[in-house]
Amino acid sequence: MGEVKETDLAKPFFVIYVVWHPSFELGKRISEAIMQHFRRDLYKNIVGGAGIPVVFRSACMPDHDIPISINPEDSEASAIIALVDDNLSESGGWVNYVKSLSEKTGESNKTGFNNLLFPVSFNKEALHKADLVEQAFRWDLWAGDDKDRVARLISELTYEFCRMLRHHLGQLENPSSNNLENYLKKVQIFLSHSKHDSDGTEIATAIRRRIHDGHGLSSFFDVNDIPAGLRFDEVLLAQVRISSMIAIHTDSYSSREWCRKEIIEAKVWNVPLVVANSINNMDERGFPYMGNVPVVRLGYDATDVSRIDIVISRLLDEVLKDFLWRCQTHEIKKQLPRKAFLIPRPPELISLSCVPEAPGQDDADSTDTILIYPDPPLSTEEERLINRVSPNVQLRSLAEWKAGATR
Repeated sequence: MGEVKETDLAKPFFVIYVVWHPSFELGKRISEAIMQHFRRDLYKNIVGGAGIPVVFRSACMPDHDIPISINPEDSEASAIIALVDDNLSESGGWVNYVKSLSEKTGESNKTGFNNLLFPVSFNKEALHKADLVEQAFRWDLWAGDDKDRVARLISELTYEFCRMLRHHLGQLENPSSNNLENYLKKVQIFLSHSKHDSDGTEIATAIRRRIHDGHGLSSFFDVNDIPAGLRFDEVLLAQVRISSMIAIHTDSYSSREWCRKEIIEAKVWNVPLVVANSINNMDERGFPYMGNVPVVRLGYDATDVSRIDIVISRLLDEVLKDFLWRCQTHEIKKQLPRKAFLIPRPPELISLSCVPEAPGQDDADSTDTILIYPDPPLSTEEERLINRVSPNVQLRSLAEWKAGATR
């Protein structure tokens, strides 16, 4: 087993900071919601509850009217969320504090987009007084109550974090990939649906419309997006491999050959996947490979925008976790034994068909294949089933593998 370098563990990979004036009561509630989501909810099944570190900057230092400074270089990547309200914008010390963060992130990003400042505007005048050069989230222009706006802010932040980590991963794999054009590429969502019943097409169209309206995402919808002259089967399967996927599970979905092919392709290529449950009456025979991923109740009402937003947000969470996994294991991948493979979700039976043959592998090689996956470890009954089918495959969570666990 390869060993992880000490320097890899000494520096946090990605840290979220939230800055708000101590007199801004709503700011405290928003910050707590951000912490709950990214530190706890996003990884609530992880052993120990460890998620993305979220650090608050609101309490002022003794004999000072501003908090402790933030150094973006303390982590590999960082996001600083500044909640800009009247309390902050009317305090010269706080305005200077936030502007200093803008200067620090700007300086560090001369070599990339690993540290960004995200202002959140609560009114136009406060944003103008703060005089920041970064594009702001316009809380003051969003519809709904505070709960609705918090949910939207978290979803919008998640998308921007996906962009940050995708770009960071690109730099790790190819240092010359650092440019604004690569950063601005949209995260692609493949809408897998059955056209055999009206619900599937209507819901897919409604999700596509919502994606294009608000999140800056890109969707692939075969009716509209397959260029004339190309073979639809080649385009569909190629697109699945480079996208995240929402599988719209209507009554006829499991019975459609191409829906099943799209799911299997998504599983084989380990793309982020969420199943939107839109069963109206019943599914005659549930497709077994739709498991092991989040399932969100969407319903079959294509006009229910609030449920569509929940599905999209849940998919963005999966995309973020995927990029985090790939970034955090980039160096580990170089240290793996020949027959050890990293997979971004807990293994299942279909995972056995996705393991590539290691170079030089032959029948005389008795070394077990090792599948390394995100914590927590599989349940005993799941592991026993996979081992019954393939006894020469070892299943290890990342923590188990780092600790040297072997059979």
